[in-house]
Amino acid sequence: MKRSSGVRLCATAAVGALSLALITGCGDKGSEGSGSTSDKPAAKALSAAELAKRIIAKNDVPGYKVGPVEGGIPAESKVKSDKAECDPIVKALTGIAPGDPAANTSRMATQDKKAPTDDATSLDDLADGKFEDSLNESMNLDVTVVTLASYDGDGAEQALKSVSDAVKSCSDGFSGEQDGEKGRFTKVGEEKSSGTGDESVAFTATNDAGKDGALPLHAEVVRHGNTLATYTTINIGAMMTKKPYTVSAPVVKAQAAKLK
Repeated sequence: MKRSSGVRLCATAAVGALSLALITGCGDKGSEGSGSTSDKPAAKALSAAELAKRIIAKNDVPGYKVGPVEGGIPAESKVKSDKAECDPIVKALTGIAPGDPAANTSRMATQDKKAPTDDATSLDDLADGKFEDSLNESMNLDVTVVTLASYDGDGAEQALKSVSDAVKSCSDGFSGEQDGEKGRFTKVGEEKSSGTGDESVAFTATNDAGKDGALPLHAEVVRHGNTLATYTTINIGAMMTKKPYTVSAPVVKAQAAKLK
């Protein structure tokens, strides 16, 4: 069965760890600090080496393989939106830390999944419908990119606010571009966040992929002091079968534990 170019791009995005999220075709806030902070010492950002010790690593997330981001995180200069206020969303979806961090690092967590078995001896022996089901099942796994970024002063609070503001401002959608490839998200909606960290915002950005219908990408940004954890999850199998999925809770839980 021949798939649309949108779905092929969606698969590429997953393999490339969401670096092509713009062309897939494919929160509730916690407590916020109150009162003046003028009498408090300015927060100092963690170094890249310190972040590397705090980001999830191999064997930290049961049921997931954790390693480098396949394909890498795209250069910030190569990713943009047609609306400046939507740039924080574009960045989150492609694994780029919002705002102006002093240091950042990323990892990819891929859910373990056994390939489906079948009595057929070859793909040619599978009927179209059965092949489609088998293919969807083999891709029914979460792929999550985690980016940790640290900020000086109130940079983390301001960066998170920019994402929260963008979710509200860009609810009716926006167009994005990466390395000359263009795509459009038809809507952006806030979701219930994980409740970890000091404050957070979670959202879904939906791309209308023509005959393949609406394809959602899920993201969440959580503040832990002056460090932001950005999570973006894609599940192609769930997309194709129109089943709901969210940002991978085990990944968020494991990362939050390393930031305490």
